[in-house]
Amino acid sequence: MLIVTTENVAGKEIIEALGIVKGEMVQSKNIGKDFLAGMKNIVGGEVKSYTKMIAEARSVATSRMIEEANSLGADAIVGVRYGSSGVMQGASEIIVYGTAVKLK
Repeated sequence: MLIVTTENVAGKEIIEALGIVKGEMVQSKNIGKDFLAGMKNIVGGEVKSYTKMIAEARSVATSRMIEEANSLGADAIVGVRYGSSGVMQGASEIIVYGTAVKLK
């Protein structure tokens, strides 16, 4: 599946927009990671366990978006955007969305 942040695919013609597709993942933190993150707040630096957790959540959300586009028979997803938010204490949401399209 071709995924681009642009509204068009270079060298290709979009013949049909199939609709918006999305993928979501809500990831919760665990006590061990929270303790280590608290220590990082004291001494500073990257909280690598959270960076890894968010990267994994982004990957899962992207895979879910691709599955949805495949179910529509899409060739590509254009206008892809990512977002994140805190949904409750200790949990974050990653969302990815775009427009599924057929290419000529």
